[in-house]
Amino acid sequence: MFFRWNWLRPVLTAPIVPTLGPIHPDGLTVSVFEDILRAADTGVFLPYDKDRRWGGEKDEKVLREDVVHQPEHTLIPTLTRRGRGTVKVFAYGPHGSVVKEAAELAAKLAATHDVVNARVVRPLSPSTTHPRGTRIQLKDFTVGTCPNPGDLVRPVTAWPAAVQETFAPFAEAMAGDGLAFLHARMQAGRCGPVLAAAVDGRVVGAIGPMEIQPDAVGRPQLLPQYFAVLPETRGQGLGRVLWRAAMHWGQTHGAAYQLLQTEVGGTSDRLCQAEGLASLGFTHTTAV
Repeated sequence: MFFRWNWLRPVLTAPIVPTLGPIHPDGLTVSVFEDILRAADTGVFLPYDKDRRWGGEKDEKVLREDVVHQPEHTLIPTLTRRGRGTVKVFAYGPHGSVVKEAAELAAKLAATHDVVNARVVRPLSPSTTHPRGTRIQLKDFTVGTCPNPGDLVRPVTAWPAAVQETFAPFAEAMAGDGLAFLHARMQAGRCGPVLAAAVDGRVVGAIGPMEIQPDAVGRPQLLPQYFAVLPETRGQGLGRVLWRAAMHWGQTHGAAYQLLQTEVGGTSDRLCQAEGLASLGFTHTTAV
């Protein structure tokens, strides 16, 4: 075993794991960190990796030989060749000096691996004052009921054919939010259902795919979705209706929870906070 839990656990101020993203706090164990090291050289997905649903090989991997693991801080660097390439160093530790050390390591490894981007990812506790970056939020389906928000939202395939035909131009218009990619997956029959809101006979918003996968300890997790509403129809509550429809789908299909990452102060962040989600902490990413 490489990681010492009595060193690592005290500095896990937010439940974020390199290459995997947010993990439910109850599943945040030393085994998960050992798993990402074992997967580093295989190019395959861990069984509970949320990205395995997209197929292919795992692009991001831990640079295991460059991990720094000490009693008061741990630095875990990762590498992805996507785009022009990125090295990220996850800096776990209570002192500001850990960020400086992480930045130096990120710059060195970016040069070593001939990639353009070097970044430091700093997990921050839920009690952080004036946080920046990304908030990690938890929707617990075992507490309370997620009501059906009504007939405004249906699976794309449940709308009349004329409405279904408007999904393609909607997806293209929202390509920047990942909807064009999602539409391609839908056409290939390689994803779960997508929920869509329609107004006046055309799709104006969507969330999906709706998929559930066991987490590291076997609990059913509703996986993250692409989520978008046409700009000209925003401000009418459609985003909230879509989100509630997704939560209703997750609860009625047996999910125990969902983890979300939202930009602090952004529209989705405000929505999730208003809907009562629990804040588990933050991640702040800086370029080196």
